[in-house]
Amino acid sequence: MAFWFCIGVALLLSLWSRAETAGIPDGVLRMECHDRYFMIAVDLSFTGDEPHFEAVDETGAYAITQQYAAQCGYSINVHPLPGHVELRASYFSCQTQNKDDEMFTFNFNLNVTQEGKEVTYPLQDKTCSPSVPWSPREVTCETNYMEVSVRSEVTCPSGTKKDDWNSLKPAHSSTTSDWQVMFQTDDEQLPPINISDARKQGYAFLLTEGRLVFRAPYGQPESFSTEVNGVPVETVHATIFSRQSWVVLMVDLVAACSMDEGLYNESGYMMWETPEMLYPNLDGQQINVGLKGQLVAQPVAEERGYIVGKQNNTIQICIPENAEGRYRKSAVEDDLYEFYVYHLYLEQILVDEDRVETRIRSLRTLATPLLPSPIFAENQTVLEEHMFTVYLGDVPEDVQLAAVHLNGQEFTVPLSVSGFIITKAVHPNNTHGYKLKVPFEDPVVLQQFSKTDALHYILNINYTLTVLPEKDLYYHMESVVALVTDVSPPQFDAVCTESGISFKLDHRPFDYLWEITIDSDLLTSELADQHGYTMSNDSNSLLLEVQLFSHGYEYKNVSLKGFFGTFEIVMRDRETSEVQGSTIKTCPFSPTELIMCSTDGRMTVVADLALFIPNGGNAARTNLRDKYCGPKETDGSRALFSFSLNSCGATVKLNSENVTYENEIFYSKKFPRPSQVVSDNAKERVTMQCTYPLAGLHRLFSVHRFESDAVGIGSLLHTTHPAADLQSPTIQPTSALTTTLATTTLAATRRATGSYKPALHPLSRHVKVTRFRYPANASYRYIWPTLNNGVRQSLQTKLNAAHI
Repeated sequence: MAFWFCIGVALLLSLWSRAETAGIPDGVLRMECHDRYFMIAVDLSFTGDEPHFEAVDETGAYAITQQYAAQCGYSINVHPLPGHVELRASYFSCQTQNKDDEMFTFNFNLNVTQEGKEVTYPLQDKTCSPSVPWSPREVTCETNYMEVSVRSEVTCPSGTKKDDWNSLKPAHSSTTSDWQVMFQTDDEQLPPINISDARKQGYAFLLTEGRLVFRAPYGQPESFSTEVNGVPVETVHATIFSRQSWVVLMVDLVAACSMDEGLYNESGYMMWETPEMLYPNLDGQQINVGLKGQLVAQPVAEERGYIVGKQNNTIQICIPENAEGRYRKSAVEDDLYEFYVYHLYLEQILVDEDRVETRIRSLRTLATPLLPSPIFAENQTVLEEHMFTVYLGDVPEDVQLAAVHLNGQEFTVPLSVSGFIITKAVHPNNTHGYKLKVPFEDPVVLQQFSKTDALHYILNINYTLTVLPEKDLYYHMESVVALVTDVSPPQFDAVCTESGISFKLDHRPFDYLWEITIDSDLLTSELADQHGYTMSNDSNSLLLEVQLFSHGYEYKNVSLKGFFGTFEIVMRDRETSEVQGSTIKTCPFSPTELIMCSTDGRMTVVADLALFIPNGGNAARTNLRDKYCGPKETDGSRALFSFSLNSCGATVKLNSENVTYENEIFYSKKFPRPSQVVSDNAKERVTMQCTYPLAGLHRLFSVHRFESDAVGIGSLLHTTHPAADLQSPTIQPTSALTTTLATTTLAATRRATGSYKPALHPLSRHVKVTRFRYPANASYRYIWPTLNNGVRQSLQTKLNAAHI
């Protein structure tokens, strides 16, 4: 016999808030009111692995142990995936303050261990109200207990069954008026016991303002487990009664819950089942379903990918793998796997033949088995970039890259100083990837070369991945090879400096296929010493400092503002000496003075005449020995001259090894205006010389054309001597040579009393110009070298014949 109880309940909104509790950092504590329970979630980062809660009322604080929680309507679950501990409290839990079944106030303490000491944090009181009215009968299937509540307003059922009378016999024969409970298993009815004794066995009975509540932990001796249509079900059937004289008050309380653990199918759905006929149902049932305590109607759930169906009188709920609110976790078992966790919340609304509504809520945690979680590596290398690019993709969100081993060398992440980079890319599907870039020339890359198969760059990668928070390690290995068929000659990096040009070459394993030359001369340490280069060479790189005016320079656009100096390093095939590449660097230079002696017989001079020109004079009024040979350009105190060696009144002197061409700069005293006054106080004479080795002058004595193997050595001599004392030329060339200014020029500085050494190899040579001053009473003239008569006569004859 069943007696039903009811009260009217106004529809109230549920409350949701983030708690602000002293001592607890912001963001780690969350409190939420749901339609039939209150929830607290605290981050494990704050609580540690073993947090404890206490339920507080006016009588004191009660530790919520596992047994106490199941009896008093609390459920505590640690969820490693979102990283929090969750407490759910029924609206009818033991310490809850209930006001007319409409307002429920909760008060809890949080106990955590910090720095070896237990610390208690009182949590803020929270009041909740049901979001929907109470049904006449409501059943809650929590994770650790079953709870049924019925309303207290008596109604008469439409009919009385034979079994109802059988239940009444033990109650009628009772001699006490105290409330008693009688449990009924699947096949027998147990003797009645006092309510107080039942409480000692772990059961809870509560009479509120308008409802009677019964709660039982799972696995009680008086409950029984069966299978209904292949679905495991646990049921507890309790009848409470009290005899008042000839009247027996009796309430039948039944809670039946599906114990299905769920099944994952290959279609990507997690399926959970519950029998349809656990409670009387006349017109079918309404289903609301969701995850994490959030319910939506069946049509809305189906729009989100859920499948709600019925088969063999069994309700089937199929949750899509990627449903919003599910949790995913990675795991390492020799390989990388994943599993999904779903906190299912299901509501069934039934109506029996008496039009009495029953509302059943099931909260279940479902988990898939371990599923393969493959990670892939993609070789995205572009040969033109000369760099490996390898992408590691589909890395789960709880897996991080800890280190990479490249050809056996370990590099931890994040990288410190290294020659390569690793960047992370996050994707909308809750995965991420890592892009590894390693230059081919990085020392960690293996290189194999053969002339037939070209060059192979090899990179063996071992990714070390960490699964959080357990920090389990997983390794993923990948090997990539880049084949370079167009192996190119070496290329120097070149930088202009104030004193010349600096070249740097980073060595590659196959650079030995080429020879590095300056013009046709092999670049060696001996050659560098011979020409004044500064060179250092080790296993990593070659550094070459080429000073301005060194052998090998080529000069263009010479003016008073400066000129451009170009130096070329040539790469030749080691076997054939064929030129296969070069590095050419051109830099601007601006020296105060210079002299260039070209291979085709031209002298170019920039001279500083500040001490040569009288006060108030102008450099534009200077000329060479031939008064018609004036400067090409002037800027006040400096003048630029460019002329053929055998023109403009130049003189020649010979010795056994060299030939020297000489000219001088004169200043014209003719005033442009009568009013201009120029003082005759010049203190310097300026003499210019170009000296060539006779061994390199192929055509000097055979044809009327100047041709030298090497540029000459130039001298620009500033001597202290009045202009009136300047001597006339010793030998006057009589014919001009038709030549062009070579692009390779030379400037050199030599003391007037020093010897001139021929250039050894180059197309050009420069020596810095310095000033030479002689005493005012010194005389300067050319002296023929001491030769025997035969040699002197021979040279004089050749000289006259050539009309130098």
